[in-house]
Amino acid sequence: MGHYRVCVYAICKNEEQFVESWMDSMRESDKVVVLDTGSDDRTVELLRAKGAEVTTELITPWRFDVARNRSLALVPEDMDICVCTDLDERFRPGWRERLEAAWTDGTSLASYRYTWNFNPDGSEGCVFWIEKAHARKGFSWVHPVHEVLQWDGHAPQGRTVSVDGMQLDHHADPSKSRAQYLPLLELSVEEAPLDDRNMHYLGREYLYYKRWDDCIRTLQRHLALPTAVWKDERSASMRYIAHAFLGKNQQDTARDWFLRAIAEAPHLREGYLDLARMLYECGEWEGVLYFTGCALQITERPQTYINEAASWGSLPHDLRAIAFFQTGRTARALEEARLALAFAPQDERLQGNVAVLERLSG
Repeated sequence: MGHYRVCVYAICKNEEQFVESWMDSMRESDKVVVLDTGSDDRTVELLRAKGAEVTTELITPWRFDVARNRSLALVPEDMDICVCTDLDERFRPGWRERLEAAWTDGTSLASYRYTWNFNPDGSEGCVFWIEKAHARKGFSWVHPVHEVLQWDGHAPQGRTVSVDGMQLDHHADPSKSRAQYLPLLELSVEEAPLDDRNMHYLGREYLYYKRWDDCIRTLQRHLALPTAVWKDERSASMRYIAHAFLGKNQQDTARDWFLRAIAEAPHLREGYLDLARMLYECGEWEGVLYFTGCALQITERPQTYINEAASWGSLPHDLRAIAFFQTGRTARALEEARLALAFAPQDERLQGNVAVLERLSG
């Protein structure tokens, strides 16, 4: 098709509902290869009918890195660019042309925009940039879960390019269990106790399960690691520790950790808004206004995964509208309520807030 030969590769299990739209999205590539890890529905049949080359293999014990490397091994040696996706992901049309335009001889990795989830109204939720398009030689996957590409030294390490306009969307199946993630994360940390990223992920997973003390202990270990130097992720660990202390009804300690998170990464909205939400619950309205104001001064959304959809939607204006109303400033409250509604025009609560404030202002 183009100057470079492009192959999409994937792993899957029981994802028949995604096959047609995924294959349609990937058809811009020269080849699609899939490792099926034990489907008992029509996934394999449907993939082959749409033109994918499918190999079936059980991975025991299950590890995502092993499965990814098995699927990568299915990619023919003469391919120039390998693109790893999952069946619940979709490229927007034109991705291949943009990838080829950015890729030059000597490139080994490409970074592109990824929407990890969508809000109920269809707007984008969490958005960041990922690097899962890579040269055929020189890379392998590591870690049992939250697996990442690692240069393996078997080929020259080339440059990384950013591909403007290459967009991948994730449409997750909410019915899929995430039960396997926690034991796999614990295994990841056991295998690589000095890996800061997976220590952070494990602490976050403990927070998800409301295992407050495990969350606090693990994330404090993350912060103590000599390699844990990325301020965005350190700040996130501090915020999660704060949320765990809130779970333990220790508001004063939680406030201290939120403030530490803000100090660690003052360029991120999330710390300010987490603290603003806590102050909202306490009825400390001037604090809500101060910290939401700080958040709104940050106008550029980061390209990393450390960003939350709520921070870039209606939330800051919604909190400000309520705080202005509670302190008797109805006109300012209406301004903020309208701004909040502009981000989520179908939200009935926000519609109601605007209506009430318009009546009071009229």
